Amino acid sequence: MRKPRARWSSLADRIDAGTPADRDRTVDALRAFAILGVVLGHWLVTALSTANGGLSTTSPLSHMPWLAPVSWMLQTLAVFFLVGGHVAARGYASARECGMSYRIWVGQRLSRLFRPVAAVLTLWTVAAGGMLLGGAELSTVQTLLKLVLSPLWFLLVFAALTAATPLVARVNPLWPLAVVAGVDLWRFALGGPEWIGWVNVAAGWLVPYTLGVAWSRGAFARRAPAAVLVGAGAAGAAALVVWGGYPASMVGVPGASISNLNPPTLAAVAFGLAQCGLALLLREPLARAMRRPRAWAKVALANLSAMTIFLWHQTAMMAVTALGLLAPVDLPGLHTVPDSPYWIAARLLWLPAFAAALSVCWAAFRSYEQAERPQRSAATRTVADPRPTALPRLEPTEEISHA
Repeated sequence: MRKPRARWSSLADRIDAGTPADRDRTVDALRAFAILGVVLGHWLVTALSTANGGLSTTSPLSHMPWLAPVSWMLQTLAVFFLVGGHVAARGYASARECGMSYRIWVGQRLSRLFRPVAAVLTLWTVAAGGMLLGGAELSTVQTLLKLVLSPLWFLLVFAALTAATPLVARVNPLWPLAVVAGVDLWRFALGGPEWIGWVNVAAGWLVPYTLGVAWSRGAFARRAPAAVLVGAGAAGAAALVVWGGYPASMVGVPGASISNLNPPTLAAVAFGLAQCGLALLLREPLARAMRRPRAWAKVALANLSAMTIFLWHQTAMMAVTALGLLAPVDLPGLHTVPDSPYWIAARLLWLPAFAAALSVCWAAFRSYEQAERPQRSAATRTVADPRPTALPRLEPTEEISHA
């Protein structure tokens, strides 16, 4: 039997050889980074505690506010929207050149987004019904369902922006940024209604999305514009936190009066600008790293299962938490209140268990993301979703990323 390292090297070489020479591997690397940030963010700042009976959601950020800088590293959605706008704009431009209709183009992209969602909704509908029939408390079931379903808002916003690519491609990023600023001014300074903040769900994520569109047109060919984004975004976010009264955490904190994420605030959008600028500045180092077959293979495989990882990582965490309830005592870092550095250390030790549970979910449900599609011409396939090729047990023309 061949050694695992030799097998991995062979697989990496196959993936590298099967990737088109003109493939921008940096885009896939940034997407993989964004997904990893979302997963680790949820696993580290979301806790299920049994302190009040049943399972209730809490966060170490509620008990240890000094951990807020952790959220700066793990809130990576702006990078995902940046990449999404870049890929969608390029894909739509290529579709028009090849004579593909908008209806076919958007249908193909949205089907890849929502096909894996059906499996999540089906399983959790059955699971929720079973738990209620088995006598589980309604509040516990609601807590679990909220954790599973809340990330789906992201897909709805992403799908809407993808479908609107022909329109938003004409939008200057400064316009949605101005909308976010105006909404926050009305909401916080002028006493406007709270519901007006939800306008920023579209406007806030439209900012990095339109930056991605601008990237596809060569707007960031030089490093200077990206450096401006980093400087202006970081300075703006810092000023809003220090002097504007915005929370330091860039993710939602249970019990907090203001969330920077739900809905997005001007501070979160400014922070996202800095993230996008940094991502654009890192393109050259990432490109060099992605020329190494083993590094590229890891990124390519992560992109192949990006939606499966995103949709099932919360389920994996909850599965480990539920199995832990079989222990005679509450397990530190899993069921205990996250109110001390000891909880952080214990939580880090649980991450491999979460990853193992996620690998089980991946094995069970990745087929929904990698469903067989009818054979298409090379030109059509590139237009629909230009992705790297040649993975084992897949057709040589199979594609990798779905976002």
